[in-house]
Amino acid sequence: MKKLTLALLSGGISSEREVSISSGNQVYEALDHEKYDIIRYDPKTDLPRLVADAPKIDAALIILHGPFGEDGTVQGLLDLLEIPYQGSGVLGSALGMNKLVSKQLYEKSGLRVPPYIVLKRIDALDPDECAEELGLPLVVKPVGSGSSVGISIVKSTDSLKDAVDSAFAQDSTVLIEAYIDGIELTGGVIGNDNPEALPIIEIIPDKSHDFFDYTAKYTAGVTQEICPARIDEAQTEKAQTSAKTAHKALFCRGYSRTDMILKDQDIYVLETNTIPGMTATSLLPQAAGVAGITFSQLLDRLIELSLEEKKISR
Repeated sequence: MKKLTLALLSGGISSEREVSISSGNQVYEALDHEKYDIIRYDPKTDLPRLVADAPKIDAALIILHGPFGEDGTVQGLLDLLEIPYQGSGVLGSALGMNKLVSKQLYEKSGLRVPPYIVLKRIDALDPDECAEELGLPLVVKPVGSGSSVGISIVKSTDSLKDAVDSAFAQDSTVLIEAYIDGIELTGGVIGNDNPEALPIIEIIPDKSHDFFDYTAKYTAGVTQEICPARIDEAQTEKAQTSAKTAHKALFCRGYSRTDMILKDQDIYVLETNTIPGMTATSLLPQAAGVAGITFSQLLDRLIELSLEEKKISR
């Protein structure tokens, strides 16, 4: 059987560059080198080489996070080059990257989201009014960043302005959300037209972290991750259904991972990752492992789904 030539993209120019490089290294090791000839590209330096090599590339794996990798930019380039790739296209990627549009589409699809206020740079900030409307604590986040970059939990109105300024350093639009105190969950799905839900993971950040922030995500031992989550069957089914609904609401393809909070039997959807972390110990591969799918098999499946999409589009 002829080997497929794969383009493996990692690195890039976002604030999550180092995480992307690390993920790319692990994906390279996990791929079956008997099945694939793998060519690595760093979009920061290698886009001209990728364009030149396009005719010989059968498929691409995008292992990028944040702007210019997860937001539809690279996906659009690969579409122009007629290279199929795993995961969502330009539309789903752009929607998933924008937390405000995502919320609006979740609500349209009947999903529950934390109450929120939208703030632009030109808007006046009234901390007391925000606290009165949403209560305390508050979650402040930039609309368009990944890996919890720029996100803060605010426990008093005195610190709200600094948190908003920190979020504005990442994006021109900021969300201020009500803090939902519940069980933190994440749910992966795999598939195109009929996505299947993976086992739900329960996330317990170390007590030194108020939430699953950047450090908690990428520092070994800081977060406890339990799969399957310690919730009952009805709650599990609700969480899995919510993850699949979110996937479809954002026009995702291939795979995604949706973060949620369970409180008083209600599921609150936070956001959807269209390129979930892809190291062997990342959340989606963990859930796949519990479902009996090895990391290598998961990568094979994502490549198969990308080639399936190419056939459909022609």
